[in-house]
Amino acid sequence: MNADRIKEMAAATLSGGLPFPVIVGNLMDEGVEYYHVDYVRLSFTFYSANGGVVAAPLVLEGLPAVAENVDLAALRLAIVDSQLHGQKYPEFCRRAMMAGVQSYFVYLRGRRALYLGRQGDQHTEWFPGAGRDDG
Repeated sequence: MNADRIKEMAAATLSGGLPFPVIVGNLMDEGVEYYHVDYVRLSFTFYSANGGVVAAPLVLEGLPAVAENVDLAALRLAIVDSQLHGQKYPEFCRRAMMAGVQSYFVYLRGRRALYLGRQGDQHTEWFPGAGRDDG
């Protein structure tokens, strides 16, 4: 994994400099298998299948505290607004945190995201067009 290239993709995520599908493709090209976004530590951590790890800061101004409980309806609305309506990543982060998301994992080959709340709540969101039957 090229740490500089992966950190560029993290920065592009924050700035909105590239569309999400392009960022995902670039991360996969760099050997990233999955990544973790931690709203408590304000960090991204990228993992490869061979044990490589790259960390990058999640630097955004004015983020709220993570809500105590997960509001699944609010989280789903934030996800849909990102997928279908072009919502920028900083706004998604704000809304996810207000909906009780403390962190999430994105599994690129598995084509899904796993959202985690402070009480152990979990929500799996499949990438558009993916699902449980994809293997």
